[in-house]
Amino acid sequence: MIGTLAGRLADPPLDPTPDEARSLLRRELLAPDYHDQDLLQRVGDWLSRRLDGGVRTAGDAPPLQTFAVMLVVVLLLGGLAFLVSRARRTARAEDEEQPVLTGEDVTSAELRARARAAIEEERYEDAVVDGFRALALRQAERGRLEDAPGATAHEVALALAAEYPSQRPRVDGSARLFDAVLYGDRPATREQALGVLALDDDLVGAR
Repeated sequence: MIGTLAGRLADPPLDPTPDEARSLLRRELLAPDYHDQDLLQRVGDWLSRRLDGGVRTAGDAPPLQTFAVMLVVVLLLGGLAFLVSRARRTARAEDEEQPVLTGEDVTSAELRARARAAIEEERYEDAVVDGFRALALRQAERGRLEDAPGATAHEVALALAAEYPSQRPRVDGSARLFDAVLYGDRPATREQALGVLALDDDLVGAR
């Protein structure tokens, strides 16, 4: 395409005014050659050419410089892979968000006992999930949370924040943690699992 443009501008030599240059460029960009591929494909091809050129250049460079160039390429590719993976997990979490309570015939005390057992066995993700479910069910049992069986973690957090305004940051954080662990494959820590159970106790003692 650049060669085509150069050919069109080379015969005869041009010395256009700024307005004439803009007009020439506009006509050139309207040529079909510029529209036979979509934008993403052209960007991908450009990046591929830049990487190929960088690798060839690195091949003629001293070993240390070559290593540095390859390390930069690996780090860039790794960073892109991480960002894509994270975006996909976030999208999946949003698409898969389901009610906190599963309809299982269980009490909040039983869910808390399961969460405690999971902590002892170092299954902190299970402890977070059961702990938050115990929190939601316990509030429903006390009449503080309506429509608990169909509520998502976000909806539970909104309802409990209205009931316990001073605990809103902790409630919101626990709800986000629940979703991230259950739907986003995020690991949890012992402190996070204990924090969910502590919030459950604190909400009961708040009123």
